[in-house]
Amino acid sequence: MKTRIFALTRREVLASFGASAAGLMVGGAGPLVTTQLALQARPTTLALRPGQPPTPIWELAAVSHLGDVRLKRGDRCEVVFRNQLPVPLAPVWYGLNRPAAADPLRGRAPTAPDATETSIISIPSAGTLLADFRLFEEGLQQPARPLPIIAAEINPVAIDRDVVLLIEEWRLRPDGTALPPGRDPKDTTPLYTINGRTSFELSAAANERLRLRFINGSQRSVLAIKLESHEVHVIALDGQPAEPFSARNGALVLAPGARADAIVDAAASASFLLHDGKEGRQVGSLVISGKQERRVPLAPPQPLPSNDLPDRLDLKGALRFDVALGVPDAGWIRPANFSTSSAPAFRAKAGRTIVLALKNPGPVASVLHLHGHHFRLLDKLDDGWKPYWLDTLAIEPGQTQRIAFAAASPGRWLIESVATDWAAPRLARWYAVE
Repeated sequence: MKTRIFALTRREVLASFGASAAGLMVGGAGPLVTTQLALQARPTTLALRPGQPPTPIWELAAVSHLGDVRLKRGDRCEVVFRNQLPVPLAPVWYGLNRPAAADPLRGRAPTAPDATETSIISIPSAGTLLADFRLFEEGLQQPARPLPIIAAEINPVAIDRDVVLLIEEWRLRPDGTALPPGRDPKDTTPLYTINGRTSFELSAAANERLRLRFINGSQRSVLAIKLESHEVHVIALDGQPAEPFSARNGALVLAPGARADAIVDAAASASFLLHDGKEGRQVGSLVISGKQERRVPLAPPQPLPSNDLPDRLDLKGALRFDVALGVPDAGWIRPANFSTSSAPAFRAKAGRTIVLALKNPGPVASVLHLHGHHFRLLDKLDDGWKPYWLDTLAIEPGQTQRIAFAAASPGRWLIESVATDWAAPRLARWYAVE
């Protein structure tokens, strides 16, 4: 794909979108583009220390959207990515399956500094997605903020408001600068934000029904988030619908990169509490102002429309593979050294059920992210599975978890693994569906 080098204002970006989409329509080659998205990798700052100068960071930003990025299931999206940072980068989409979501390490080079690349991405499913640069974190000179992306259901869900809550972790040096992940944290101090704020405030009316999209945008930490004095009904995990259930003690436990959609009926002002496994802290608040008048009482949350993942998996006829996380002689390498000429973790024919036994031999919890497919977490005896789909899983030290998925997306797909330690390197392998 030819790279174009130029600088664009937001107005010029939108104008170029129109011309590009019109060209595709006239040419008649392939399905039509239904929406456009302009992304930039750029430097910015974030106010992480009250009363102190803002902290320099990097970010993946959507310059074509004034608020949240909201696409729709079934969209065919033209994505223009402009790299305004001094290292090669490419956005990696999490939660987006199917071959159209090409991973940058599978033969597609990242975009060079001061260059622009255009691609087409299909949105086959509704759900909460995440795009970021974590596969390229070895080259980051500053920690980089990810970008939440919402793929909306075709038919509206019965809620009053849809709110994204992006949780991020930072390691601040004494001078106020931030340390990128994969480095020794030494004398840094951990800090957490919601939507870029150290003290987040969500205003709502009493009786307002909220869809809260919790995203653990941190790079290394498994986090528990809780809204005090409210029942939290989970309706989706990692961008896939789940049979609605109440979060235990009102808390959601999310691995790095994991997402959870929840329905909350605002009742009273309350605190958002966060626990990183070491200590708890308040990171925000829900503030009630006014009252939402309703003629009909709110019904219990209903299941989201299916994204057409299979109802059943053939465990008896499944192909089974053992995968030890983070073990160098098992084929794990740093993304900077990744090559698909290396041996795959496994190969499978399209349509087969795959069962992976994931073992964590390390001294701390390790996180796995499977690209290309969502999976079921199997029960201990392999006689069933949890009633939800995932693409990200944290595995405790010394433990083995088994997952299963239907190999429905042909291609070469990545598997990521990273220990829950700020200094730990991110590692990658790949698998093939043929």
